[in-house]
Amino acid sequence: MDGSQRRGRRIMMTDEEVDAFLREQRTCRVATVSADGRPHVGALWFAWDGTSLWLYSITRSRRWSDLRRDPRISVVVDAGEAYGELRGVELCGSAVFVGEAPRTGEPCPELAEAERLFPAKNFGIEEMPHDGRHAWIRLTPESVVSWDFRKL
Repeated sequence: MDGSQRRGRRIMMTDEEVDAFLREQRTCRVATVSADGRPHVGALWFAWDGTSLWLYSITRSRRWSDLRRDPRISVVVDAGEAYGELRGVELCGSAVFVGEAPRTGEPCPELAEAERLFPAKNFGIEEMPHDGRHAWIRLTPESVVSWDFRKL
């Protein structure tokens, strides 16, 4: 094992730390693959339910059309300014569209938890607002990589 592998294990977050970090942070960076094969990255608010990352995306966005064509997605959530404060999580997998698009608030039991968590975290309210422009994307990660340079 080389030094970088040892360091990687040393700065990796535990499952509990990843869960707490994702519940606390608000903004993620979502990477998709465009029709021409080039990556596209954009910032978005999210909710984490302990298993899946929920993204509430505009249905007429480049992100939405990219994922409709190719569901591969990578999401980074990070924090910190100084080198010794840097920490983050990268989640990769396939996007799944859940509920009607755009979302108008029709009953959808699969969205109950996301629509409870998201407005409380991001707007400080209890009821999910629906504007007829957004819809839900779920990422249940196939791989998770984390780092916390505060452990160095």
